[in-house]
Amino acid sequence: MCLSPILSVLVESCADGSCGGVPSLGGGAVPFQRRAITYEDIKALKNDWLTDNNIAFWEEWLEREILPKYPQARICLLRPSMTFLLMKEPDMRQIRSALPDFSKTTHIFLPINDARNVAQAEGGSHWSLLLVSAIDGVAFHYDSLGGANYAEGRLATHKMSEILGRPLRYLNLEDSPQQENGSDCGVFVCILMRHLLVKRLLSANAREKVSMSMANKLIDSHGGRKEMLKIIESLRKEGERRRS
Repeated sequence: MCLSPILSVLVESCADGSCGGVPSLGGGAVPFQRRAITYEDIKALKNDWLTDNNIAFWEEWLEREILPKYPQARICLLRPSMTFLLMKEPDMRQIRSALPDFSKTTHIFLPINDARNVAQAEGGSHWSLLLVSAIDGVAFHYDSLGGANYAEGRLATHKMSEILGRPLRYLNLEDSPQQENGSDCGVFVCILMRHLLVKRLLSANAREKVSMSMANKLIDSHGGRKEMLKIIESLRKEGERRRS
């Protein structure tokens, strides 16, 4: 839900739009082409725990700036709200009807949250990242706080296995980069998502095996926050130019 919007950032959909336009936790539709950035989102990006909206915005930016350069890629960046639905909705028919068609998808990124209360938007206290390789039958879990989200990652893997109709091996990567405070988990998710997308999946030769380990990967969380704020400011100015 968007409270006290101070700017609205225009973003473009991926090639088929399959991963956008997802339901929000409040039950309404979040328009994929336009995501409102709020005071709360900006404050969170500066020095706090990232919101669902922060991470969804980052995914949309990757779809706008990165994925169009690789038209053959079949990669989906699932929104936090859809991952939450996947993990909490008991009716698989409801989940299937809300999710994109993964029949031709090779990899799926899922931001994992430890929220348990389905009635509370922006709940939970920790983010981690699950990367499902549908073609390899493996789900890689990157947790910057030890094994804090181990159970949540396993649950999401089990649900994705049902959705894909094939077994998935769950790998909790214990050598994942670790945060040094209690608020950078969402930033780690965003930085790792881009690194895995650009440096491991999109840059890989089809014949070579790619290591999905992030061991020894240095995460500049402060720099990541500054970059996201800079992107938002740049898009805000772009929107002003278009309206003038």
